[in-house]
This record gives sequence, structure tokens and C-alpha cells, in this order.
Amino acid sequence: MLKAIIFDFDGTIIDTETAWYLAFRDSYQTYGVDLSVELYSGCIGTSLHTFNPYEYLNTHHNLGVDSEELRRTVRARHAELMKKEKIRPGVCEYLEQAKEAGLKVGLASSSDREWVERHLRQLGIFEYFDCIRTANDVEKVKPDPSLYRKALEGLGATAEEAVAVEDSPNGMRAAAAAGIACVVTPNRITSLLEFEESQWRVENLGQLAFADVVKAMAKPLAEPVPGEESVR
Repeated sequence: MLKAIIFDFDGTIIDTETAWYLAFRDSYQTYGVDLSVELYSGCIGTSLHTFNPYEYLNTHHNLGVDSEELRRTVRARHAELMKKEKIRPGVCEYLEQAKEAGLKVGLASSSDREWVERHLRQLGIFEYFDCIRTANDVEKVKPDPSLYRKALEGLGATAEEAVAVEDSPNGMRAAAAAGIACVVTPNRITSLLEFEESQWRVENLGQLAFADVVKAMAKPLAEPVPGEESVR
């Protein structure tokens, strides 16, 4: 029985990820370097340990770029691009229906708490969340399952009683490692990446009725749900 739903933030609730990629790509082009989605994906949904886009031009191309200036340029471009972004389709409806159904609502993000909470308040949805766990709460972020385990603990739910909503392969791996069923909703950038098999994959939550998720979670996960297919 479903008792909790846990959202990722960046790229899932609002598409910050595409704006970050475009901001870095544009800045890299001024130095004559092409930034592929595959390379950039190393930092999507996780920390900058695998791929640090602020340092890459120096560590791999020896360009002598002023990292702080690059940071300012990229953040300014990101802020400009984000003016066009809104909460992704279906997210508000899921939040409202989860509350109406008496479910606990959590958030598990590899970003830091200040970033997440500031944006949730700006979007007017902060009060929906019963538990927020961020990079500040764990030693390892996604794809490590610690964030999801911390969220489950805070929500008072087991993995079998929860469903996660993710946009990236790293996020989906974290949910899977924690034993949580996952709704995958890739954004414009993460839709270009390869995902492992998931319980559901849709372009956005508006394409998957919340009631269908609740119904499916009432069944053993190993049991096929009529009319639904697992999608890679």
C-alpha cells in the first residue's frame, strides 16, 4: 500500500538541468570547446566529483580559465534561462492528490538545502513537503541510496510503501538501490540519456494518472499491471 511519495527536485519538479547544460555549453563554446550531453551527464543528479564543469576546461584542456569568472557567467546565464521555466506538468496535481489521499510527501535532492528550499518557496510549494533531505544530510549523494533512505526514515515509511519521482539515471539508480519503485520523467536533456528499466517512464506526470500509481502500488511489484509496460 502506498504511504509516501518522494520527489527529486532539479529537473523533476522544475527543469533546472537543461538550463544548466545550455549555460555551460554556451560558455564552453567561447573557449572553442564542445560540451556533449554525455560528458555533462556525469554531474546530472549527483555531485561534481565525477565531472566538474567549472574545472574541466583547466584540468583537461589547460586553458587557464578563471573558474570564478566562469562560475559568475554560467550562473547569470542560468538565471536568465530559468525565467522561462515553470513547474513541470503534473507535479502540482500529484502534490495535491497525494495530500488529499493522506500520503506523506518527501523530497530527496543531491543539491544543497538552501538551493532547494529557496526554490520550493519561490514556486509556492514548500508547504506540501513533510520531509526534505538534501546533500547536507548525507555523506554520499545519488546514485548512492542514502538520500532516499533518510527520506523514508523521516516520512515513517518503508521502501515498499513509497514511490519516487526522478528525471535522471543517477536519481533512478538511487531509488532502485533503496528498493523504491520509480516514476521516471526525463526532461529535455535527460531524455537523451540511457535509463535502466523502471516501473513507469513518461514525458511528464501529466501523462500518468496519480490514481494509477496508487492502484499499481497496491499490487506486488513483481505482478504485471494490466495495460502497463516497463520502459527502459
